[in-house]
Amino acid sequence: MSTATAGPDLADHARQLLDRTVEVHVALRDGDLAPLSAACRVIADSLHRDGRVLVFGNGGSAAEAQHVAAEFVGRFQRERRALAAIALTTDTSALTAIANDHGFERVFARQVEALGRAGDVSLAISTSGASPNVVEGQRAARALGLATIALTGRDGGVLGREADIHVNVPAGETARVQEAQLTLLHILCDVVEREFAMPAPDAP
Repeated sequence: MSTATAGPDLADHARQLLDRTVEVHVALRDGDLAPLSAACRVIADSLHRDGRVLVFGNGGSAAEAQHVAAEFVGRFQRERRALAAIALTTDTSALTAIANDHGFERVFARQVEALGRAGDVSLAISTSGASPNVVEGQRAARALGLATIALTGRDGGVLGREADIHVNVPAGETARVQEAQLTLLHILCDVVEREFAMPAPDAP
């Protein structure tokens, strides 16, 4: 296929995808942002008390879990102290051992049981809200007294229904949900980080 033939079709398709991405973001902007605000407050309060955020999900949601944990531990946009966040998707030895000995549905729950303490926060990410291992991780967190936040797509599924705070992207396309979830995670990072940012040095 020649470039001249492929170019306009590709451009049109790209615009359609971008339009859909914008539509999902506009729907979020114009929707109920109270759950997002509550999630920011719960995480900031926990971190102020030296709590930790345990983040987990599968596939693209695992990547987002690692992304947001890195933003907290490193920095998002401002200089401040390191904030305690752990992505439960990164330790391959733990993941494979737990899956082998206890089953894949327990890969997050077992880590939550080992690392979580009352006063910490569980941030579970799922596009469907139905992933059994993510649901089990959230249930383990609740049993230990962690605050539970679910970031979901579609109708939120059982994960959203059982969470203390449910932040939902009401879209059905996995890619569009993940794009919007990353935006929401960046907002969460920005809001929380503001509370811990170092004051700017006085101007000379």
